[in-house]
Amino acid sequence: MLMINRLVLAASVLALSVSSWASPGHFDFGQPAPAAKASRSIEVVMGDMSFNPKTLDIKAGETVRFVLVNKGQLLHEFNLGDAAMHAEHQQEMLKMQQEGMLSPTGMQSGMDHAAMSHGDKGGMNHDDPNSVLVQPGKTGELTWTFSKATRLEFACNVPGHYQAGMKGDLTVSQ
Repeated sequence: MLMINRLVLAASVLALSVSSWASPGHFDFGQPAPAAKASRSIEVVMGDMSFNPKTLDIKAGETVRFVLVNKGQLLHEFNLGDAAMHAEHQQEMLKMQQEGMLSPTGMQSGMDHAAMSHGDKGGMNHDDPNSVLVQPGKTGELTWTFSKATRLEFACNVPGHYQAGMKGDLTVSQ
């Protein structure tokens, strides 16, 4: 009985810590912001398996509006995070692809990347505020306030794209 109680307690603590860590609204490097708050805009061009520019320099406390122009033939994502966040997100995107929700050029008809949420038993969803999917020939936007000095990556986590080199370095300095 004591062993079962310990297992239940350990599982409860783990579930609470994982759910608070994985909360889509919590990022230790900043938070989404309205475009009107941006101090500057940076255009990022998405080619097939490339970003231009490949490196970005931001100041801590700065709010940046990223204008994402997909000039490629494939669906691409702009996602802010560290390597561990990207690895986790790639698994979610792979599952979406395997379930037929994600194609090489877009989301399944009627599904909106920004309107979806993780963890529903009704299907895979996606509502990460640090991420935008942009269809071929389209433009998207993401505005973010960077809260502290850190090193991040911006990446495309559509299956295979990160591995093909579709990532860049983002340095937030004091």
